[in-house]
Amino acid sequence: MLFRIISATTAIIVLTAASLPQTGPLPQQKPDREQVQPSAEPPTPMDKPAVPETQPTAGEMQGPPKPPLTIAAESEDEHKACLAQLTAIGATFKDIPRIDDGNGCGIDKPIALTEPLPGIQMKPEGTMRCETALALAHWMKESVIPSAATLKDNGRIVTVNQASTYICRLRNNATTGKISEHARGNAVDIAGFTFENGKTIGIEPRREDPTLTGAFQRTASASACLYFSTVLDPDSDAAHETHFHLDVLKRKGEFRYCH
Repeated sequence: MLFRIISATTAIIVLTAASLPQTGPLPQQKPDREQVQPSAEPPTPMDKPAVPETQPTAGEMQGPPKPPLTIAAESEDEHKACLAQLTAIGATFKDIPRIDDGNGCGIDKPIALTEPLPGIQMKPEGTMRCETALALAHWMKESVIPSAATLKDNGRIVTVNQASTYICRLRNNATTGKISEHARGNAVDIAGFTFENGKTIGIEPRREDPTLTGAFQRTASASACLYFSTVLDPDSDAAHETHFHLDVLKRKGEFRYCH
């Protein structure tokens, strides 16, 4: 039995070997190095972009030049409506010619304000847009005068001392940056209030002032944010230590900045 199995196995092995090809696949001969011709131009590495022959100038890198600033046009109907409200509240003012000082400085329909309210002078006379004057008049009538009534020995306010209205300049008198709202007629700086008894309360840092004068100034500053979109007082920064900066700059969502 064992002999037959071995013989069968041997036969299978022999048969399998006989069916194989006599020779295996022959490897192809590699070409000699001299036979390989280099390309005319070496390939450009993918990770190293070509360098331009000339570098862009500073102006080209910043894009096209910005258009010059222009004076915002004011609606005739809105201006007339504002003048009517300013007259109704008792302000004294006059229309003056259009102002255009270049570089975006100017007012399309300016006015010269001499009294924001009857019997209260603005010194010196202020040049601004009607909207700015109207905000000032409402702030004085509805907030400043009632607050000043607590200072009984001083009497009523007779003068609003302004430090700046329209002037062509950049913000905070800087040499670079954005144009000031003063240059658009949107702003007024209040340096102090003079009372009937001759006393003047100047605007100065009073955050820690425990007197009625300190309370009056802080109240005037806080209430101004109800009428103006920007209010900066002496405690905001060094540039405003001697006055309130008040402006009617329009922001998205009626956002207001009061500090």
